[in-house]
Amino acid sequence: MAFSLGMSFHEGETKMHKLLHVPRLDNPTSTMLTPQAAFRLQQAPLLAMGTLDAQDRPWTSLWGGNHGFSEMLGGGMVGTRTLVDAAHDPVVQALLGDAEKGVMVPGKEKMVAGLTIDLMERKRVKIFGRMIAGCVDAVKVEVEDNGEKSAGMPDQQDQIQLITKIEQSLGNCPKYLNQYDIKPAMVTSPLLSHSETLSEEAKALILKSDMFFLTTSVPEDMDTNHRGGPAGFVRVLSDTEIVYPEYSGNRLYQSLGNLLVNPKIGITFPDYETGDVLYITGTTVVLAGDDATAILPGSNLAVKIRIGEARVVKQGLPLRGTRKTPSPYNPLVRTLASEGNLKASVLAARKTARLIKKMPLGPTVARFTFTVPEAVQYSPGQWVAFDFSNELDIGYSHMRDDDPRSLNDDFVRTFTISSTPSGDGPQKDFDITIRNVGVVTSYLFRQNDRAGFEVPIVGVGGEFVIEQDLDENKLTPFIAGGVGITPLLGQIENLEIRPNRLKLLWTTRLADIDLVLDVLERYPELAACTELFFTGNAEIADSEAKIEQPKSKGAKVSRRRLEKGDLEIDEAGSFYLCAGGPLRKELLSWLEGKVVIFENFDY
Repeated sequence: MAFSLGMSFHEGETKMHKLLHVPRLDNPTSTMLTPQAAFRLQQAPLLAMGTLDAQDRPWTSLWGGNHGFSEMLGGGMVGTRTLVDAAHDPVVQALLGDAEKGVMVPGKEKMVAGLTIDLMERKRVKIFGRMIAGCVDAVKVEVEDNGEKSAGMPDQQDQIQLITKIEQSLGNCPKYLNQYDIKPAMVTSPLLSHSETLSEEAKALILKSDMFFLTTSVPEDMDTNHRGGPAGFVRVLSDTEIVYPEYSGNRLYQSLGNLLVNPKIGITFPDYETGDVLYITGTTVVLAGDDATAILPGSNLAVKIRIGEARVVKQGLPLRGTRKTPSPYNPLVRTLASEGNLKASVLAARKTARLIKKMPLGPTVARFTFTVPEAVQYSPGQWVAFDFSNELDIGYSHMRDDDPRSLNDDFVRTFTISSTPSGDGPQKDFDITIRNVGVVTSYLFRQNDRAGFEVPIVGVGGEFVIEQDLDENKLTPFIAGGVGITPLLGQIENLEIRPNRLKLLWTTRLADIDLVLDVLERYPELAACTELFFTGNAEIADSEAKIEQPKSKGAKVSRRRLEKGDLEIDEAGSFYLCAGGPLRKELLSWLEGKVVIFENFDY
């Protein structure tokens, strides 16, 4: 929501600050069209516009395609001229559908909120004002493709001309703005769906979107803004509800404050590649703390939207966009608890694990042994989730360019337990075998196992169970990428380790050969079932001698990448797989048509 400079916060913003226990900030909004806002309006190729319809429901649209489609008229007045979809654009209909000749009655001008945005430069400015006059006309447009008119394009397009008196403006930060190179396009706009529920086309568009635009309102004020993240950051709860996480922002809580006072919202999801667009108006529930975590684990703040009306318009945008660089501030997609988000499984009461042993297994891999005085229950192949926030969370900051993703990092990390439990009861000790790949693992690798380091356990869970076929003639292949060997290690004592019952295809960097040697030393019977694929040319002392050691134990060794032909295994039953995202995607394409069970830590 927009504010006047020096004004106190409205009711909703005060409620949000109290709800989240954060200090109130000075209001930076200007009571005029600032030079910064004026410049951005004249330069940016996109303008998200919001207003209310006759039922006081907010809607949002996305206009533009060209630089300079808005211009300054003096006295805080802005003129906007751009192609629109007059047949289905809800903002065009709300602004001009019932206006007498497009001129507003003095004192009854319609409120409008806008966001002028340049996705390539990652710059945006919010504006709020009143519509003074406007009209929609049909204009003749010449469309050429290699010198000839494009097939199917109409001769005429709808063009809106709008005059707006700007009353307030505010620049916003570049966080979560994914880069797109925007170009103009023609509008054809057949209506694909229009109902009170989400069609399949609507749900597909939501799940591929990496941004949307929203409008919220209170009496005599409105706010239009942007929400961005990785593709799929908005999750579909049902045909009538969606939910999205609120990432760390400027803590003004302008949009959320509005929603606490008036839960109505209008949002639009653009598909820049096709020009398709989804318009939604609905009602919201702001979820904080445990309420957010219960639906969207990993989130402390989220918004659930119930659909009131949804329209999907094919090629309804007067623009197209080519995706460039995603925002460095984007966290990973947070899936729903109902989608199997690992963070949905937590212990009722947290326990503490103490590091008692650290065994390096090469330059970037180590095995860590933890003890839990109260003991913890786990099954072979399950994972343990640790909370490192007490050690690594440095508190709130608006921007953090040196480590942008840390702004939304809860510092909870999940690791497969690589040891096998002794017996069926609670266990005091367990191992994890991990690679040093990020801020949390780097911190863990720096710990001294004699210093008494402790970390809270968030939860234990997982159902990645290797089940060998009852048919004695069926072979069970397990494919591991690097430390993806760990689920097998946790279950190895419960499996038949014979060449005609288990086949391990293990691809790893040559730099991690000490991990391989450690595994085959601890489980020598595994060597005869193993085919190793070493990649890279690491400078390791006695590397050639080390490569001979697996061979001497009975393992097959290749100095190359794993290939599709290596997976053509006679008498194979279900394939089991644990590997990082890119390798896993490639392996799944190779194994299309096969039964594949894989460990997945994408959350």
